[in-house]
Formats: sequence, C-alpha cells, structure tokens
Amino acid sequence: MSAITSRHHAIVKEFREAARGRDLMLLDGWHLLTEAVNAGIVVETLAVCGLPTADEQTVIDRARRANARVVEVSGAVLNALSPVNSPTGVVATARKPLTVAADMLAPAPALVLAGLGIQDAGNIGAIIRSAAAAGSTGVMVDQATADPWGWKALRASMGGVFHLPVIRSRHPLGTLAEWRSAGVSIVATVPRDGVAIYDTDLRRPTVVLMGGEGPGLAAEVIAAADARVTIPMNDGVESLNVAVAAALILYEARRQRAR
Repeated sequence: MSAITSRHHAIVKEFREAARGRDLMLLDGWHLLTEAVNAGIVVETLAVCGLPTADEQTVIDRARRANARVVEVSGAVLNALSPVNSPTGVVATARKPLTVAADMLAPAPALVLAGLGIQDAGNIGAIIRSAAAAGSTGVMVDQATADPWGWKALRASMGGVFHLPVIRSRHPLGTLAEWRSAGVSIVATVPRDGVAIYDTDLRRPTVVLMGGEGPGLAAEVIAAADARVTIPMNDGVESLNVAVAAALILYEARRQRAR
C-alpha cells in the first residue's frame, strides 16, 4: 500500500467534514481508537503513519475485519487530518453511537448525569470519564453544552464515552419530565443552601443536574427539580470545578448503593 503524501488529497477534506458532521467523529491516537474498537464502534476510515507495533497492528486488523478502510499517510498528511498539534500515529473517522434517552433507565436503579450549559469540552469529557468509572447509567447534555463527541471531549473522556449511553437532547426539560413520570428523582446541584450530598438518598433512580461553569443551573431548571443538593466546602471557597463536583456526587451515589 503506497502512502498518501499530498495534503490536497480527498481524504483531508473527508476528515475535516467528519469533524464538523452530525454522524461521524474523529478519533486521534491509539488509545482512543483501541477503546472504540473494543466497544464495537463502527470505524469508517483509519489513517496510519509509520510502522505500527504488534498491538497496534492487531487493532488495525480488527478494524479492517469490521470493514474499516485503512490507508497509510505521510506525517504531513497526518498533521492535516489530526485536530491535535502532535498526533500519535493514527487518526480515524468513526460513527457516533446511536442512543435514546430510554437506554439510560434500563439498568436499575438508574443514575444519570445531566450536564446543562457546560461549555468547556475538557470538562464534559472528564465528566463522562467519571460517570463511566462510577457506574452511571448514562450522561445527557443539552445543545448549550460542548459536543461530547468532539475531539477535545473524546480525549478528556479517555474512551469513557464508548462505555455508557450519551445523548445530546434538544429538549432537556421535556426529557426530564418524561423521566420523572417514569419514577426517576430529579436532583439539582446548587453551590449553597441545598441538602448535603451525604444526607441525600441517592439509592433510588436518580438524575443529577449539573450547570455550566459560572452561571450554574438556570432558575427554572432548579425549580423543576425534586431536590437540591450541595457539596459541603470550607468557608471562603466559592465553588468546585464542575467535573470534580460531578465525580464527587456520582461516587457518593455509588457508595450509598454499595451498602
């Protein structure tokens, strides 16, 4: 197989369109690609630069057997395909997993993290990583939240996005209303004046609402919740990073459910 060496090759346009598309995502690096292949994500095109290791070749072969197109590219072309400054030998396009809101309630008792207005892609990726690790049954974000399948969020999630349902809802309040009617408790996180997370029963089916950095949750969202919870902090500390706060709450839920 001869390597693609021209930055004007059609594959460059293909990858750039994938980065902006609704159905595809860009996977940069061997770790993310391996996680995707292990999770059964459909890889469409895989661009490799340099000689792969034995383990990397195994990933390539598995993707090829699942009908992925594999191409060899030069370093200059890999730089054009990759969204990062220092790509690590492989970039791929893959199909975003198809998920519906109901998928998050099936493993009982449900524990969903809903991120509303979280604009930093690194934070939403870290939240997804923590949610997967803590045993959350899903993550929902709204349209004002950074794309959970964008490359920055994917890298921050370390592949966690492939191991639990993730949806981006156009009507999050409507989705929350449907979940409440199914018996799910809606819990809003607030910086102060809520019930401490350690004094809140998180063992029942629960959706935890997290707001964006700075503004937090909108007043109408808080008003629609069944409960308000707060993470206790020392005096003089205004707030926690939203990804850290999400991890603390999810692991408190995990602790309670393990009793």
